[in-house]
Amino acid sequence: MNNSTITKTAFFAASRETVWSFLTEKDKLAKWFHPAEADLVDGQDYALVGKTDDGVTKKICWGTVLHMDRPSKLVWSFTVGALEGAMTEVTWLLEETTGGTRLTLVHEGLAEVSAAFGLIMALDAGWDEHLGSMRSAIKDQ
Repeated sequence: MNNSTITKTAFFAASRETVWSFLTEKDKLAKWFHPAEADLVDGQDYALVGKTDDGVTKKICWGTVLHMDRPSKLVWSFTVGALEGAMTEVTWLLEETTGGTRLTLVHEGLAEVSAAFGLIMALDAGWDEHLGSMRSAIKDQ
């Protein structure tokens, strides 16, 4: 059994289409996660970027969009520098619920990574922070 999978569920007072746009559109990704080089496209590589202290743009996380079923499911391969190139997989499930959308994130493949448990804890906390930021960004739109 893989007990290193991160699963998060958050509720948003917004339609699935609105939440979907925050997962896939570069300008909206920048409001809660990291700026993207382009909108996410099925089957295409993506990169989320940031600036170093000296102003240089660098990739923060990257991968490939593996599956898009608008507006219900999005799957990315995903890595960050600390994973040293190892690819994991993030699945986003969007379900209609009374008053809005239930978003479930499943981040898998972490057991296959030779990373310390501290990295898994950092990713877990990071997803909590980013989902909170998404909630604020959607509310403020």
